[in-house]
Amino acid sequence: QVQLVESGGGLVQAGGSLRLSCAASGDTFSSYAMGWFRQAPGKEREFVAAISRSGGYAYYADSVKGRFTISRDNSKNTASLQMNSLKPEDTAVYYCAAKRTTFASTVVRGTDAMDYWGKGTLVTVSP
Repeated sequence: QVQLVESGGGLVQAGGSLRLSCAASGDTFSSYAMGWFRQAPGKEREFVAAISRSGGYAYYADSVKGRFTISRDNSKNTASLQMNSLKPEDTAVYYCAAKRTTFASTVVRGTDAMDYWGKGTLVTVSP
């Protein structure tokens, strides 16, 4: 099993930046593809970004492409989400999630496909 703890959320003005971190423990971090998801009030949880086990492959939702960057450090068991040019519509609880994969290049984007979830961190972007 993997335990995931997000940090780095907070209140920021539109146009600002935040960096979210996800600390993993309990199993071999490099065996898991990682993803970031978010859930805004009254909406369903949605995909934001994903990265392969190796870190060599990444995928982004159209709504964040060019503004957000996902990364990972397998030596530190962490995944990160750098968020720039934030907009009020980015306001949500952000979750990191993990999925054990066979191939190092696999990127996992489906909410239902993930094996483990953190408890989330709130990001609020003011106008």
